[in-house]
Amino acid sequence: MAGDKLFPFVTTDVALFTLDGDALRVLVVKRTNEPERGRWALPGGALKPSLDEDLAASARRVLAEKVRFDIPYLEQVCAFSGRDRDSRGWSISVLFYALLPKDRIDAVAGHKTEAIEWVDPDRPGRELAFDHDRQLAEALAQLRAKIEHDALPLHLLPDRFTLTELQRACEAITGEALDKSAFRRRLKLREGKEFVEVPGEFAEGAHRPAQYYRRTRGFRF
Repeated sequence: MAGDKLFPFVTTDVALFTLDGDALRVLVVKRTNEPERGRWALPGGALKPSLDEDLAASARRVLAEKVRFDIPYLEQVCAFSGRDRDSRGWSISVLFYALLPKDRIDAVAGHKTEAIEWVDPDRPGRELAFDHDRQLAEALAQLRAKIEHDALPLHLLPDRFTLTELQRACEAITGEALDKSAFRRRLKLREGKEFVEVPGEFAEGAHRPAQYYRRTRGFRF
C-alpha cells in the first residue's frame, strides 16, 4: 500500500530468546528476499502504518508472520539507524527482545523464511545480516542487566516450574553459577508477589519432590 511506504525505511527486529534444556538460545532465520538473501538474521520486517498501532504491534506481527507464534513477553531495547546499514537506503531499525517459554520451543515454525535455527547468542556461529550482530549483543546485554538487577525470567519457564528451574534459567542468562542459599533468600522476598505455590503439585525426581510454582497474574518482568 502507498500508505505503508516510509522514508527513512523503518523496521522492527526481534531477538527471541528461549531455553533449550539449561542453555540460553536465540532464534535466527535465513532470509528469502533481497537484500541479504540467503544470510542469517534476527526475525524482522517493515513497519506498516496501516496495520501496526505502534512499534510493539509491528514487532508482534512480524514475529507471528515469521514463526507463526504469539510471543507472551516483548520489550523494546533501542534503535539503530544510518544510511549504510541497509542497501535500500537510510533506515531505522527498532530492536526488541522477546522471551519464549522453553516448553514451547517446538511450536515455533519457520514461515516466509528459508529456515530457522536456535543458536548460542554469545557464539551464533555465523555473521548475521545487516547490523544484527550488534543488535543481538545489545539485546543480550539488556536481558543480562535485568537479571543482574534481580528481575526473574519467569517468561522463559513453563506455566509450572520449580525453584531449581528458575535458578538454572538465571544462570543460563548470566553465564554464572549462583549460590543456592543466597538465591533462595532472594526468592523468599518475592514469593506471593511474583510467583506462588501450585497447591499439592510436585516435581518427582531422584530426591525429595520439588514444589511447583506459577507466575502471579500481576507479574512484571
